[in-house]
Amino acid sequence: MSGRSHKNFLFGPEPRKEGTAFRLWAPEREIALVLDHREELSMPRGENGLREAVSPTGAGARYRFRVGDGLEVPDPASRAQDGDVGDSSLVVNPNAYRWKSTNWRGRPWEETILYELHVGLLGGFAGMAAHLERIAGLGFTAIELMPVGDFPGARNWGYDGVLPFAPESTYGTPDALRALIDRAHELGLMVFLDVVYNHFGPDGNFINSYAPQFFRPDLSTPWGDAIDFREPTVRRFFIENAIYWITEFRFDGLRLDAVHAIRDSDFVVELALEVRGAVAKDRFVHLVVENDDNDATLLKRGYSAQWNDDFHHALHVLLTGETQGYYADYAADPAAALARALAEGFAYQGEASAHRGGAPRGTPSADLPLTAFVSFLQNHDQIGNRAFGDRLTTLVDPQRLRAAIALQMLCPQIPLAFMGEESGAREPFLYFTDHRPELAEAVREGRRAEFAQFPEFSDAARRAQIPDPNAPETFARSKPEFHGEGAAEWNAFYAQLIALRRKEIVPRLKGTRTEGAEKIGNAAVLARWRLGDGAQLTVAMNLGDETVRAGLPSAKPVWGKAGEELPAASTVAWIGP
Repeated sequence: MSGRSHKNFLFGPEPRKEGTAFRLWAPEREIALVLDHREELSMPRGENGLREAVSPTGAGARYRFRVGDGLEVPDPASRAQDGDVGDSSLVVNPNAYRWKSTNWRGRPWEETILYELHVGLLGGFAGMAAHLERIAGLGFTAIELMPVGDFPGARNWGYDGVLPFAPESTYGTPDALRALIDRAHELGLMVFLDVVYNHFGPDGNFINSYAPQFFRPDLSTPWGDAIDFREPTVRRFFIENAIYWITEFRFDGLRLDAVHAIRDSDFVVELALEVRGAVAKDRFVHLVVENDDNDATLLKRGYSAQWNDDFHHALHVLLTGETQGYYADYAADPAAALARALAEGFAYQGEASAHRGGAPRGTPSADLPLTAFVSFLQNHDQIGNRAFGDRLTTLVDPQRLRAAIALQMLCPQIPLAFMGEESGAREPFLYFTDHRPELAEAVREGRRAEFAQFPEFSDAARRAQIPDPNAPETFARSKPEFHGEGAAEWNAFYAQLIALRRKEIVPRLKGTRTEGAEKIGNAAVLARWRLGDGAQLTVAMNLGDETVRAGLPSAKPVWGKAGEELPAASTVAWIGP
């Protein structure tokens, strides 16, 4: 499997015949390389502020960079850490792992059925590998790892990462991650990685001490000064990170977190072009974005798909009746919003958003392939950003929930399930961290303050019940149960739907186009698509309490019960001429 050589990277230690070359971008400060806490080598300033030193050392060596005559910092492009993010970086051999699935080239995007997971909750890289046969056996074709770049402490969602090239040390070694990916490929599973290029975490990022040019103080974000993507070296850092995961670890795709928070959209386009240019042409590599702006432009410039919040939000309002926060934009007519998302991708394509103070949101998306949208009922955000991490199994009647899942799995859009959904897990997925005491207190109080705007949390005693993110039991409570009561029934339900999707829909997805969708009741929709082979796919869902009368096909459905009326809490699907 060919790809860009490690020698093309500007960042990170580079193996050479004479040993290892160490590099750091530090345009203004004096820098020394400190090896194994003893040997010290000067690093003269080179072109564009890039500093380099070469040592005869090899894999296993520990090193840091000394800034000026005091602070010692890890390599921001560290490939592994000897401990936590503030400890020494390690030199690793990127070619030591012997791949077994040498003929793997990935799978076409249309075949994707995603399973999002948190590696730490499943036992690290080695522990996660034990779940792969179960996931593949249910019919999922891809797993998506929440971020694994090294973060402070031992417990984190991953979005507080500060060393984006180093697999989290508590999860396992870089080769343990390779072994996980290798085993997934042997089972026919693609592996995606969630990457964070819009900010660094609040603890353990030392870049500002030697390269303040990495950030722009004139633009603030919820995480501090914005990353300065106008600087070519900064762009190179993140582009190399994307290429690194795809080539050295053989990930099949990346999901870019919150690209709306990246102030330079040209960088996002450049990254896609560079990644695709760095891999063999016979490989399937898929790039996905999270983009709250609903900007369809990226989906025409190198990106396979976008997570579709509109689908989720409209369906969530129908299921739960919740209309606070961003759900307010879907409160007036959630069925109509869902119908538009089913037919055209985005529900918001330039309309005013009340949640954004009346500002327009989105651009036209009806001309995009339906597979350019990833649909979900739950994900890490939509569960974990709730005060008590509630899953839909604890909020919604099971029959109505199953009707929504059937809609998701039988539509042309690419479906995603969050770990535990397939087993009907009821355990919460909470926000958890492992910060030092001062930061832990700030995060705890900050999270509780966020919920003060909601009426049910106006009372301080009620806010105090919100789980402490830093408490070890918050992490422990978030582990889903895969073999609990009712799990076998949920497994069978998911397996049946996925098998139907893979047999009847996936082979016909390429070239699918919409034939319209409509609201057929206050909580009911009907959508039609012309599949790539000319067959028509029709799906009708009713989340209401009453039967809906609608012009349903008379043919026998491939899912659900035949009849002229659509019963309450049901989904029916047909494939025909």
